[in-house]
Amino acid sequence: MALNILLLCGGDGAEHEISLISADFVRTCLQRNPNFNIIYACLHDGALQLDDGGIASLSHGGMLTTDKGASYKIDCAVPCLHGTPGETGDIQSYFKLLQLPYIGCGPEASQRCFDKVTTKLYLSALGIPNSPFIWLDNFNEHGRKAAAAFFKVHQDVYVKAAAQGSSVGCYHVTQLEDLADSIAEAFGYSDAVLLEKNIVHRELEVAAYERDDGLVITNPGEIIMPQNMFYTYEEKYSKDSGTVTTVEPEGLTETQVRQIILLAEQAFKALKLRDLSRIDFFLSDSGEILINEINTFPGMTPISMFPKLLAHHGDNMTDFLSGCIQRAIARAKRGVY
Repeated sequence: MALNILLLCGGDGAEHEISLISADFVRTCLQRNPNFNIIYACLHDGALQLDDGGIASLSHGGMLTTDKGASYKIDCAVPCLHGTPGETGDIQSYFKLLQLPYIGCGPEASQRCFDKVTTKLYLSALGIPNSPFIWLDNFNEHGRKAAAAFFKVHQDVYVKAAAQGSSVGCYHVTQLEDLADSIAEAFGYSDAVLLEKNIVHRELEVAAYERDDGLVITNPGEIIMPQNMFYTYEEKYSKDSGTVTTVEPEGLTETQVRQIILLAEQAFKALKLRDLSRIDFFLSDSGEILINEINTFPGMTPISMFPKLLAHHGDNMTDFLSGCIQRAIARAKRGVY
C-alpha cells in the first residue's frame, strides 16, 4: 500500500519562491519511488493550497481534509520550506503537536541554527572556530556605542539580521557613516542583529546527511563569486548571476578537507541535527577554517549545492529521501517527532 507523503512548500517568507523551485525538484525525486503518493501543498496566506486549487487542513494524527470532501491519512511530511516557518522550528513544532512524522531536524535544532546569534554562541561554546562577532538586541545608545567600537577595531564588517536566510537583511559595511543605517535596515528583518568581522575567504560547503549506516559528511564544494562581490539573495538565484559552483575545489590539502569534515561532524552532532543539513565554511586567506552557518533544510534547486554534493558522493536523492521518510515513520512509532 502506497504511503501518502505531504510535500509542503511556500511559507510566504522571504524565501517563498525558492521553496517552490526546491519543491519541484524534491517532488520529481519522490515520484520515482512507486510506493509514494505525493500530495503537494503550498503554504500561502495561512492556508494549505493544493495543486487542484483546493484548500486543505491538517488534524491530529496527520489527517488531511480538503474543502472538496476528500481526506487522507498522511504517513509522513516533507517540509520543503526555506527560512520561515520551515527552518525556524515552527512547522516542526506544529507537526509534533499533530503527531505527524516528518523528515529533517527537530524544532529545537531548527531554531538554534536559523538564528545566527544562537548558532555562533553554540559554536563558540563548543570551541568551533567562527568569525569574530558581537550582537545587538536593540539599537539604543549602548548598542550604537558597541557597534561603533566593533567597527573601529575591524573596519570591514557584515551586518546581518539574526533570523533570516539566503542573505536577506545582510549588509557589507566599510564606512562608519554607513553603519547605523545598515543596522536599522537589519532590525527591519529581525529583532536581533549580528555584526561580524569580514573574513577574506574562499566559501566552502559540505552536505551532512544521515543514511541507515550512519552520518555522511561529503568532501566540500566551493562557491566561487565574482571578485569583491557578496553572495546576496539576488546573486544566488538570478539567472544573470556570475557565481559558479564546483564539487571539486582546487588547491585544498588533505589536512584542510579532513578538518572541515571533522568540524562539520562535531557541529551536526552537538547541535542535534537530523536527516540533512548543509554546513558552510570560510577558508580564510591566512588558512583558518571557520564555520559560517548551518542550513537545516538546504536549497534543492537545480543550482543548489546539497543535491550536487550528495550525488558527487555517490548517493541517490530518491533513495536518500526514501530512507529519511522510513526513519521518520519509525521514529514516530517510538513517540519521537
